[in-house]
Amino acid sequence: MSILGLHHITLVTSNAQRTVDFYTELLGLRLVKKTVNFDDPASYHLYFGDDAGRPGTAITYFEWKGAPRGSPGIGGTHHFAMRVRDRDALLQWKRRLTDAGLQVAGPLNRKYFTSLYFRDPDGQVVEIATDGPGWTVDEAPDQIGTSEQTPPDEAQPGGRDEQAIAAEQWPEPVAVITPSMALTQGMHHISAISSDIRRTADFYEGILGMRRLKMTANFDDPTSAHWYWGVGEGQPGTVVTYFERDPERTRRAKLGAGQTHHFALAVADEAEQLEWRERLILAGYAVSPVRDRTYFKSIYTKDPDGHIVELATVGPGFLVDEEYAALGQTLKLPPQYEGQRMAIEGALEPLVTPEWAGAGGD
Repeated sequence: MSILGLHHITLVTSNAQRTVDFYTELLGLRLVKKTVNFDDPASYHLYFGDDAGRPGTAITYFEWKGAPRGSPGIGGTHHFAMRVRDRDALLQWKRRLTDAGLQVAGPLNRKYFTSLYFRDPDGQVVEIATDGPGWTVDEAPDQIGTSEQTPPDEAQPGGRDEQAIAAEQWPEPVAVITPSMALTQGMHHISAISSDIRRTADFYEGILGMRRLKMTANFDDPTSAHWYWGVGEGQPGTVVTYFERDPERTRRAKLGAGQTHHFALAVADEAEQLEWRERLILAGYAVSPVRDRTYFKSIYTKDPDGHIVELATVGPGFLVDEEYAALGQTLKLPPQYEGQRMAIEGALEPLVTPEWAGAGGD
């Protein structure tokens, strides 16, 4: 019984069409499912990912039409990161995004990877991070996560050449997403906020059995701890990180547009999911009953600061009710709402959904 890695992250948007345009046309992800919030069928639930929305690539959005902006804080997610191969891909993304009018920070040396940051239309911080160099740059492979590490020199006060970073740019426009840039490799990591990093460690290590990968400081705030957990060797796509914040000086997260509702970790199947449910209950955590989400089964709990964490099965996946070529093209409803289709469709604003152009190409 083990956590397999990241499954998906679910955020809130105030405008579904704007979100579809951003994640498909600009970032090159595929809209793999257009459905409704299973707990609120009057609103969209949109899934983006690789060509089939495989676990670890799925970024999903509830539409709360016209919702005010939320804000990060304790008990919430700060950002999520998607993967690319190398620094050249980062620079290509920086050029593509800045040419589209976005403000981009980076590339920044995060010691274990290099990354850049921008915001989606609702204000969610999105990171793009390289796969390497990895966790062994400052600890032996069998010792990762066992001792506290220092941030790189660039993260020290006055150590970052902001002008040089801002000036670094790909030399020509990037009209087409090349295979080396494609974000369809999936998520790199998810970063949330804790009021007590050791209590958070007890949850991820003691309860969920994940491996501590690194104990360091927030590279943008060296007074704050930043710890990482993952699976196996800590490969991208399995990693959850937390910043520690002082609850006396940091407010709690406020849910709204541009904020995470929950994120999900992947488990193998329904049998293991039930074992996880029992384990969490025995450890004193409140856990939901198993919920059938058509494309996977889910249980929900909360981390020690109240952030919703879901454990979702790998299957059956998004092909259960649509052919591969037609993914995301029509509104799919869970069986319990099919009888209300006419009313549900009438209440939803129609979406223009692009056809899939394939990974690494606009």
